[in-house]
This record gives sequence, structure tokens and C-alpha cells, in this order.
Amino acid sequence: MDQAKQLGEKNILGLLLKFSGPAIVGMLSQALYNVVDRVFIGRAVGTLGIAGITVTFPFMLAMMGFSMLIGVGATALISLRLGAQKKEEAELVVGNAVVLMISIALTITILGLVFLNPLLRLSGASPIVLPYSRDYMQIILMGTIFSTISHGMNNFIRGEGNPKIAMFTMLIGSLLNLGLDPIFIFVIGMGIKGAAIATILSQMVSSVWVVMYFLGGKSLVKIHSRNFRLNLPIVRNIVAIGMAPFAMQIAGSLLNGILNNQLRIHGGDLAVSVFGIIFALLIMIVMPIFGICQGAQPIIGYNYGARSYERVRKTLLLAIAAASGLTLLGFLLAMFFPAQIIQLFNKDDPALTELGTHAMRIFLMMMPIVGFQIVSSHYFQAVGKARLSMLLGLSRQVIILIPALLILPLIFGLNGVWFAGPSADLGSSLLTGAFIIREIRRLKQMQVRNP
Repeated sequence: MDQAKQLGEKNILGLLLKFSGPAIVGMLSQALYNVVDRVFIGRAVGTLGIAGITVTFPFMLAMMGFSMLIGVGATALISLRLGAQKKEEAELVVGNAVVLMISIALTITILGLVFLNPLLRLSGASPIVLPYSRDYMQIILMGTIFSTISHGMNNFIRGEGNPKIAMFTMLIGSLLNLGLDPIFIFVIGMGIKGAAIATILSQMVSSVWVVMYFLGGKSLVKIHSRNFRLNLPIVRNIVAIGMAPFAMQIAGSLLNGILNNQLRIHGGDLAVSVFGIIFALLIMIVMPIFGICQGAQPIIGYNYGARSYERVRKTLLLAIAAASGLTLLGFLLAMFFPAQIIQLFNKDDPALTELGTHAMRIFLMMMPIVGFQIVSSHYFQAVGKARLSMLLGLSRQVIILIPALLILPLIFGLNGVWFAGPSADLGSSLLTGAFIIREIRRLKQMQVRNP
């Protein structure tokens, strides 16, 4: 049975497992980069080390945004060209994308190193935390080219229809980072610098893996030096298509910068460290949900186009149920085992455990409804309503959360920062719910008209 026929006829649960499985594994491995560094740094360096790496996260989001700008935009063009049987044009897109990635990565490295101190201060680094974040970020910036190539070009592998190989790219990097972190941090004794070196070495291996895939005989499209001359129409198309995910990442970077500063102002470096741990748990829960969304998207898109609206509705509801199960699990962990989670990162700081236990229960109190919100907002992207999807996605991360972060601390102090999270979760879920309930009713009506 060919893939198109499978999408329209095969059991939906089986399809969702088939398409989501590799994506979930890949997303989890990507989340491990952040979590593993925080765990080892917390144990080796202490609470200030966790704060140091937390204030670098706006950088990480911005860097990933640029790799998505080119990677996602170019992948869409590559898929279109391959679908039209225009392999040479697809390879021209690949060549242009590689040049753009390298150019952007070198620019980020140079500008980042030149303006590192003021940028870290803007991201929430206090004078005490600044040396830790600078030591980490100087090394990370030197490896920007590796992270950009591995993340950006891995999208091309998915675009060719090889999600398992794309999954292996991320697994290689995360597992290598897991192995190298204790060696550089504890055995060699390099502390936070060791975590950064382990990260860029892991990304270097991932980038070599990706490049060798396209230079070898496994890929549909190849890298040719003749395609390295930039073609302005192709560049414009890449940037236009990749602008939406890029904007989301930059918005996330801005949000994290504001959050870090509010935490530092109202709770000091200890509060920044606490959020670094909360975010580690949050990312381990949320990243697999994005994998579910990736798996559901082709099923929903194909059946919506084929007017099989009942299959669309069932896929949506099944994806919501799976995502809600994950967020419920995260909620239960946060409510019943917050101290144990905090102590995985640092068991020698009772102040960190005390504040972390209090903060985690507040910040993640609306976690059970987050899965519903994320899947539902991605649904509208799958059916071609990109603007609505972006609005609903931004409603949680930006439109509600940023004002909440700016207003609530003025009234409630540090607790206002913690309550900003569930406020945004609740507000965005209510907004998303209004649209998705109407959409589910519409699907039922259309199914009746198109049995």
C-alpha cells in the first residue's frame, strides 16, 4: 500500500504512532541537550552555574531560529521541486541554503563574541552570574556553524521523506553529549566550560553525519559546489517560507529574556536557577508533544484535502488525548515530586529546593491543558490556516505571557512571575478552545454533506 493510500485508509492510531514515533524520539533527544547540561552543571558548579546556563537560553532560541529560517524554508522548496521531478532545481536550493547557513553562522559567531557581555546582561545575567554564562556562551558561539548545519540540514532529510535518519542525527548528538558531559565536567574538571565543549563536539559530529549523508549515495539530492552561488529569487523564497517559525523562535527568545530579568529583579539569581530547572522539566514534556503534532500533520492534511472529515476529526482528538496524557504526567510529577526533581540538579542547596518546590507547583499548575492548546493550534497549520495557527501559538508564549510577566510582579512580586505561566496557559487554552470547538462542529457538518 503506497503512503498516500495509507494516509486515507489505514488505522489512524497506527498511522499516528508510525509518523509521530521518530519525531518524538528526535524531539526528546533535542530536549536532552538542555536538560543534561543543567543536571551536570548543577551538580558540579552549583546553583549559580544553573543560573549561568539559564540566562544563555535566549541566545540558544535565537540561534535555532536562524537555522529554522533557512532549514524550514529550504525544505519546503526542496519538497516542491522533488514533487515536480525537478531534481537539479532542488539541488540548487540545497546549495544556496548551505551558503546561507554558513554565512549566518559566521555572522552570529563574530557579533556574539564582540557584544557578548551586554547581550548577556540584557538576557538577565547579574554581575555574579555573568562570568558563568560568559564562559559557557563563548564556547557555544564558536560552535555555531555546527549547530546551524546539523539542525538546519536535518530538515532536508525529513523533506526527502527519511524521518528515521533525521531522528538518528539528533540521537547521535544527544547521546554523545550525554557521554561527554561527565568526562569534561567531572573527570577533566572543566566545569561549565566542559559542558559547552561537550555540546559543540556533539553538534560537530551531528553536522558531519548530515553532510556525509548528502555527499554519499543515500540522499535523493546532493551537495554540489556549482550550486553555491546565491540565486536571489531562491533566497527570497527560502526566507519568506521560513519567516513564520523564525518569528516564533525570536519571540520565544524575547520572552525568555524578559522572564530572566523579572526573575532576577524580584527573586535574584536563585529564582533564575529555579526557573532553569522548571524549564528543563517543561521542555521534556512539551517537546514530545511537538513530535505528536508533526506526526498528525500529514494525516490531517491529506484527509482534509480528500474531504474525509471524520478521519480528520478522529486524528485531531486522538492527538489531543495523547498530548494531554503527557502533560497530565508532567503535572503529577510537578505536584507530587517537586523537591526530588529539584534535587536531581543540586541536592546541596536547601534554599533552591524550598523555592523550587513552591515555584514548580505554581508555574505548572495548568499543565494538564497545555497539550490540548499546542495540538489544537498546530491543527490549523495542518489545514492551511497558518495565520490562525500563529495567532494561537503566540497567544500562549507572547500575547498573554509577556503582559502577565510585566504586570503581575508589580502586584505580587516574585509570585507574580510564577503565576504568569498558568495565567498564559489558561488564557490561551480558552481562546484556542473557542476556535477548535467551532472547527470540530464544522468538520461534523462537512462530513454529513460529503459522506
